Amino acid sequence: MSHPVLEVRDLAISFAHPRPAVRSVSVTVDEGEVVALVGESGSGKSMTARAVIGLLPDGAVATGSVRLRGEEVLGLPEEEILRYRGRRVAMVFQEPQTALNPVRTVGWQLAEALRAHGGARGRAARERAVELLREVEIPDPEERLDFYPHQLSGGQKQRVVLALALANEPELLLADEPTTALDVTVQAEILALLRRIRDRTGTSIVIITHNMGVVAHLADRVVVLRQGEVVEEADTRALFARPRHPYTRQLLAAVPRLPEVDDRVLELLAEPEPEGVAHEMATPALEYDDVHVHFGSRTRGRVLPAVDGVTLRLETGQVLGLVGESGSGKTTLGRLAAGLVPLAGGRVRVAGTDITQARGRRRAALCRRLAFVHQDPEASLDPRFTVGEAIREPLDVHGVGTRRARDQRVVELLDAVRLPASFARRRPRELSGGQRQRVALARALTLEPRLLIADEPTSALDVSVQAEVLELFADLQRRLGFACIVISHDLAVVNAVADRVAVLRAGRVVESGPAARVFGDPAHEYTRRLLDAVPVPDPTVRDATGPALREHIAS
Repeated sequence: MSHPVLEVRDLAISFAHPRPAVRSVSVTVDEGEVVALVGESGSGKSMTARAVIGLLPDGAVATGSVRLRGEEVLGLPEEEILRYRGRRVAMVFQEPQTALNPVRTVGWQLAEALRAHGGARGRAARERAVELLREVEIPDPEERLDFYPHQLSGGQKQRVVLALALANEPELLLADEPTTALDVTVQAEILALLRRIRDRTGTSIVIITHNMGVVAHLADRVVVLRQGEVVEEADTRALFARPRHPYTRQLLAAVPRLPEVDDRVLELLAEPEPEGVAHEMATPALEYDDVHVHFGSRTRGRVLPAVDGVTLRLETGQVLGLVGESGSGKTTLGRLAAGLVPLAGGRVRVAGTDITQARGRRRAALCRRLAFVHQDPEASLDPRFTVGEAIREPLDVHGVGTRRARDQRVVELLDAVRLPASFARRRPRELSGGQRQRVALARALTLEPRLLIADEPTSALDVSVQAEVLELFADLQRRLGFACIVISHDLAVVNAVADRVAVLRAGRVVESGPAARVFGDPAHEYTRRLLDAVPVPDPTVRDATGPALREHIAS
């Protein structure tokens, strides 16, 4: 009698604190099947996967049953777990940069994975490593074998992590957020690669993700978790078409989507933009005038253009979205507006002031008009500060008002980002990801900036938390009237908040205009390719666009 590849029954995981991380999870994965575990942070997705591979944190107590091909593996001693970890079941972690050893070459790491399980050695190991890189479709695998991780792009690093996981031909692959923080085109390539690996090798895959578009494009079946319990399980097509549980419906409703364009919308998009005297004479919040940024050294003969002749204008109270692949110049433009990157040519003006010419008090006054929201709020908030101290810090640095007035401002800002005043006494580690992002937003608004720069502000958030943050951002922007640059690889997020969009490629603007026109009726082939690569949270659309997506990836 054949057994499923994976059977999890009544799994419960608890720590010292009262609320268990996993209450009761049961999942079955058949041979060659792709099963998605979805749910918000804290729902138990990653902890369930870690129980399967025997990587639970210290202090965790797990009960229930985890079987691989009928063999019980939960609670096995470490020396026995090592027999199947990496060999029968392997894991792809969320951040490839931290999963790879920065001081070892790609080839060394692949050979080590083979040696650890009694596989090939010496020349045979190198030949197998080249074969693995070829399987995950890395170009010039013989050459890339001697590269270090920092010499690879984000997508290539993720492919190397996949190669490591596949080195010993496991029966089951656990992929924890394998496409988070990747550009839409790279994300599409990784999703297509995972499907090809499944089709070619028969490997079963459990994918953990908060991206419902990824689920629609990859999974055969979906298991929805909430607070450590399974609330719904269904075939992917059935779940998207007829979600039964209110929580599943809430998750699907929170997914930001690109506009669907009909003939009437196209007629509206064809109308010329209004141009008036007031628009021409008003001082814009931000101007890029033929700006150039170079990385590298002329003396060493290696100069790379990061931004190449960009001219853009952001009006007061407007939101500009910057989109494009990694290396397109999005983040460099944002950092340029904040004066964090040296300018090689052109002019950058904030509220009419040239940032390269501002000195002394003029520079300090300019800095007070700017604020930056970083991608990772956990890294940007000092863990030694309370939330109140973090929000109050800009006021302290600039000596604004009395101590009592500053503390009152903290309370006002917490209320503005919909957090209770009591959070002022907490530390960042005591908050969820969405709460930390709200604190980062409150701190950015402390000095009432006229220009806010948000770099991937929602990339690590669950869809429901992301929806809340986007709604909060839009509300604050309407009420306070600040101009904003939103930098994101998620085109649907940009569409949800931006008035205008600029599409960048290799440091140049290839298309710009109103968000509805750029996303609804793109003029440039590159913009169309970006839009074609977005995973749509609808399996029916996935099936209809599959051939187009494969053609895009091949090109």
